[in-house]
Amino acid sequence: MKEEKKNQDEKKKQEEMETVNLLDILLDEDNDDPITVYDENDNAVRFDQVAIIPFKEKLYAILKPIDEMEGVEDDEVIVFLIEETEDGDAQLVIETDEPVAMKVYDEYLKLLDEAEGK
Repeated sequence: MKEEKKNQDEKKKQEEMETVNLLDILLDEDNDDPITVYDENDNAVRFDQVAIIPFKEKLYAILKPIDEMEGVEDDEVIVFLIEETEDGDAQLVIETDEPVAMKVYDEYLKLLDEAEGK
């Protein structure tokens, strides 16, 4: 009986997680849980959220990989565009336009300086 209850509880938690919108998670200032993104091979990669940056009428997420990623150093971050799917859900897409990614990161640094009173 205990094992069956445990399985039901785990299934319920999974269902609750699936119904939570990614944008709600990203915008939740109290959320310290890693953000999981799946690569093109459906491998899960975990990230720490650094910032959400509005830039030129779009919304971006700056995430730092927790898991090792090929071509990404330990001190690097990745800029993701937050896009809306056809279903109205949010999804993360790596910003491949390097000048745009750099401008988003520069905006993050500017906002950080302002917050620190510089």
